[in-house]
Amino acid sequence: MPGQRRGTAIAMSEEERDAFLRSQPVCRVATVGPGGHPHAGALWFVWDGTALWLNSLTRSRRWTDLGRDPRVSVLVDDGGFDFLRLRGVELLGSAEVVGEVPRKGVPTPELDSPERLFADKYSGGGDFRHDGRHGWLRLRPEKIVSWDFGKLRA
Repeated sequence: MPGQRRGTAIAMSEEERDAFLRSQPVCRVATVGPGGHPHAGALWFVWDGTALWLNSLTRSRRWTDLGRDPRVSVLVDDGGFDFLRLRGVELLGSAEVVGEVPRKGVPTPELDSPERLFADKYSGGGDFRHDGRHGWLRLRPEKIVSWDFGKLRA
């Protein structure tokens, strides 16, 4: 995966980036819509250290867009109004469908880890709930860019 060329002074280390991605509740997913027009929406996610897992409604514009063109940009950020608190990570690549569509719970070993991570993150543990309306998308980023403007204080 190519490294970050600009902003290396404010780039997060791999450990900082992983901790940040595991702690944040929402990402913004941008897809390529009809006619090349972008579409962005918020979504829950989990990061397993190598891939970003998105649990998306299968009857959504996002799902339709990705079926046509798998390229995606995902932004995870926080910080509010104080410039030196702005932090974020952008992940770019192609999303791939993993498992049945929609997901109803057919045993899929590849989904054991993301479903456990998702249940731990959003419902305090226990079993992941399959609702027959969502499916799993995996983004193995081809490029990751991060920033933490708090590093400018040093």
